[in-house]
Amino acid sequence: MDNPCVSLEAASPDEIQARGDGMTLHAGVAVSPFGCCLIGETTRGICHLAFFDPPERVHASAEMRAAWPLADVIWDDDQAVHLAARIFDPSRRHQSVPWQVFVRGTQFQLRVWRALLRVAPGELVSYGQLAAATGNPKATRATGTAIGSNPVAFLIPCHRVIPATGGTGHYRWGADRKRAILAWETSPTPARGCNPTNPQPAHAANRHGQP
Repeated sequence: MDNPCVSLEAASPDEIQARGDGMTLHAGVAVSPFGCCLIGETTRGICHLAFFDPPERVHASAEMRAAWPLADVIWDDDQAVHLAARIFDPSRRHQSVPWQVFVRGTQFQLRVWRALLRVAPGELVSYGQLAAATGNPKATRATGTAIGSNPVAFLIPCHRVIPATGGTGHYRWGADRKRAILAWETSPTPARGCNPTNPQPAHAANRHGQP
């Protein structure tokens, strides 16, 4: 069973093979409590959420495009700001309507990502515990690789996995950012929403435009 706040749908083998052909992807940049983030959304749900530092915006965009290279991308930072304000609103942690997340991945990756959804805010698990939760207790290394391939930061909470030896460990989007997210989730009064001011030039409904 998925997190009641996030419902994960997996792309079919045919959809993966199509590489986004015939799919429209709305994408844009917003500022979250943890820095800039790039959000990609299709009619099936959020397919990409990645944090980045301002100089890395083009690289962040290329990473999203690599997953769906044939998709028709419409750039709209205003829509991304609206989404981010809802995603990072702490009052929506227990919303009745779950976020729809649409991802492509192997069967093993999907099992790992679904196991992540069962780790509640404020809880932490080790890589070994998460591997066991997928039914593969000896696959700790492979589980770590799947965690590092998570395409939807924060909503698929890979930041809640830490080394059994202690510390917060690595994070695809930076160890400092991981510590900040964990502190935010355990704070009784976390910062609300995000900064609506985009530090980069906005791209309002810019079809085929560059990020």
